[in-house]
Amino acid sequence: MQYAKIPGLEQEVSRICLGTMTFGSPVSETDAVKLIAYAKEEHGINFIDTANMYEGYNRFAGSAGGVAEEIVGRAVHGHRTEFVLATKVGMKVGQAPEDEGTSPKAIAAQLRRSLQRMGTDYVDIYYLHCYDANTPPHEIVRAIARELKAGMIRAWGVSNYTAPQLQALLEAANEENVPAPALCQPQLNLLNQEALQALLPLCAKAGIGVVPYQVLQGGILTGKYHKGAAAPAGSRLAEKPEWVKPLTDDIYKILAACEQAAQEEGVSMTQYALRWALRQQGVVSALIGVKRASQIDEAACAVAP
Repeated sequence: MQYAKIPGLEQEVSRICLGTMTFGSPVSETDAVKLIAYAKEEHGINFIDTANMYEGYNRFAGSAGGVAEEIVGRAVHGHRTEFVLATKVGMKVGQAPEDEGTSPKAIAAQLRRSLQRMGTDYVDIYYLHCYDANTPPHEIVRAIARELKAGMIRAWGVSNYTAPQLQALLEAANEENVPAPALCQPQLNLLNQEALQALLPLCAKAGIGVVPYQVLQGGILTGKYHKGAAAPAGSRLAEKPEWVKPLTDDIYKILAACEQAAQEEGVSMTQYALRWALRQQGVVSALIGVKRASQIDEAACAVAP
């Protein structure tokens, strides 16, 4: 495994980050715990990404979440210092005012709930999961500063922010003398390259590491889907079609080109897509979701030294 340095953290992170959005359903707790252990023991993957809202396919807007965090907590119990844990705040997880957004009250309340669920007294990286138009950037960074000072978070980041939104947050952090975000987590893959235009250059200029998600576009870039053929059993398209980008003729053309390029490089489609993401400006780690150990093996081989 290859590793990368993240600002604000002493421990380096693996260049593959294990996502947990489907933990609970369709990935059972037992299987999820085994997958985390396998990733660490067999391939040195020490970077785990979760969120207060994650509860697998059972998720709906406003549902309580917390399932994936609880599973992660059980998986790292007794081995906490061997892992770099990232979780998030911002998406709606209830009906109270502090159950949505990134206001100081929301950050304080949701962080403590996340820590309790994971059975830890600190989180390595705390992401703002989405832009909050109702909370001024200065209030957000002051709230983050309090948690940094208290030692409850080691570093922080943003997810689903545009370049202008991140720029405003950077300016507020500078004015408040608060450490800048260490990481940015955008959607980025061969079918969605919008982040390359302004967001990644801004991150590079500011020294912010990038950890893209959806690098396989919900499984589309694994090469498992073929025009005119039914979705394979157990695939995201078969189980949760509303979570999959519509497969148009244009996408099938891009997939055909990617398949040809992967063959020329001597790698699988999955590995080609991962390597593409990891080659982009400022990318320190690529986030993947898995259901089987073999998927971890394939991803790890894409970045083997």
